[in-house]
Amino acid sequence: MKIHIDTDVCTGHGVCEGLRPDVFEVGDDGIVHLLTEDFTEADRADLEDAVDQCPTQALRLEG
Repeated sequence: MKIHIDTDVCTGHGVCEGLRPDVFEVGDDGIVHLLTEDFTEADRADLEDAVDQCPTQALRLEG
């Protein structure tokens, strides 16, 4: 499974980082970045939650 970040619409609210600080980090550029891309099925619910709660719909889960 992969997370895609649309950097054109991400405004760095940090909701995803608040949910999973081990996966997401808002950088100095004000855009969220992935800290890892090694996801397991156990991560799915949290990642789906991050996608659903993103206020700008900048996240997409694939797979």
